[in-house]
Amino acid sequence: MDLVPVKKDKTEQSKAQAVSTNPGSQSKEGANLSSPESEQPRSTEFTVPVERQQQIGVTYATVKRRPIELSIRSVGILEPDISKIFDYVARVDGYVQELKVNSSGEQVSPDQPLLTIYSPDLRSSEQELVNLLNEHNSASRVQQDQLVAAAKERLRLWNVSDQEIVELEKSRKPSDQLLLRSPFAGVVNEVMTRPGMSVKTGDKLVSVVDLSNLWVWAEFYENEIGLLRAGQSVEVGLSAFPNQDFQGQIAVISPSIDTIKRTARVRVDIPNPKFQLRPGMYANVELKIGIGEGLTIPVEAALPTGERMLVFLDRGGGRLLPRYVRVGSSFTAFDGQAENSYYQVLSGLQEGDRMVASANFLIDAESQVQGALKDFQEDDRGSAGSTR
Repeated sequence: MDLVPVKKDKTEQSKAQAVSTNPGSQSKEGANLSSPESEQPRSTEFTVPVERQQQIGVTYATVKRRPIELSIRSVGILEPDISKIFDYVARVDGYVQELKVNSSGEQVSPDQPLLTIYSPDLRSSEQELVNLLNEHNSASRVQQDQLVAAAKERLRLWNVSDQEIVELEKSRKPSDQLLLRSPFAGVVNEVMTRPGMSVKTGDKLVSVVDLSNLWVWAEFYENEIGLLRAGQSVEVGLSAFPNQDFQGQIAVISPSIDTIKRTARVRVDIPNPKFQLRPGMYANVELKIGIGEGLTIPVEAALPTGERMLVFLDRGGGRLLPRYVRVGSSFTAFDGQAENSYYQVLSGLQEGDRMVASANFLIDAESQVQGALKDFQEDDRGSAGSTR
């Protein structure tokens, strides 16, 4: 039987030469195929002379371990705390006799009069209480007290204050005027009536809001929700006060995600003791979260290539080695003189590794040019050998 000679291609020849010159390399290569390191593409060193690096402005940085503090930002609009909005609603039929406040925005103090209502029904209820107070012998003491307590509770349900009930007990003179007072210090939110207007039970009269605490509803992306916790401190900035930061606290994190925007609403409570802040203001929300120490590199040292980043390790003497690395979120840290941005290193580098920190695009272009020339030379040698 005649044997037909088969010519090996360049790839098979290079593999055979590698095995012959380095015994046992084949077994190592097989082990690498099954290890996670096989995800790292083969990379070869290339040389950029030091003089050339100085001409294009190459600088270097070192992988360092430092505290990592992530910063999450969002925006929102200030809103009043709905638990501190009080709407006065007419609980008796009558007529508005006098308005003590005329427009929204007026500041009011606790128990400050807001308006008075003329109501004949109120007079009959107060007269009932006066009659019970004047009767001493018609019923037992316990029954008498129960009737008096019921009459007082009826007046409270009609927004008659305890102060006016005490005055009624002293004077024993019923009135047909109901005086409504502010329940707390705040501002008038809205006035829905005017003098002489007829009011029925259920009509809204005036609204008062306490602005000592405000809300900001901000939206955070789905991949940021895992970092948020109720009670975390938040910095809030407003364009009206550019040189001042306000402190808030996360109170509520929405349990659902917006299916279109992929965000979740988060409520931030902001104390407002000086009443500087006003509902409707546009707010910038920033949340800083410390996640401990980790390996970091400058943002400028990493060259984006898609899912991974590319860095160039310094091997000395102008020799550089491309290396793919995985990085986490970027963050900003103060290094004593200025704020610099860093990436958290997840894999691919070790503490102390030295790499190119600037002019990465020029270095990448140089590596591609040298790689193209090398491939061209190999192809040229291969074609020359075949012609022989």
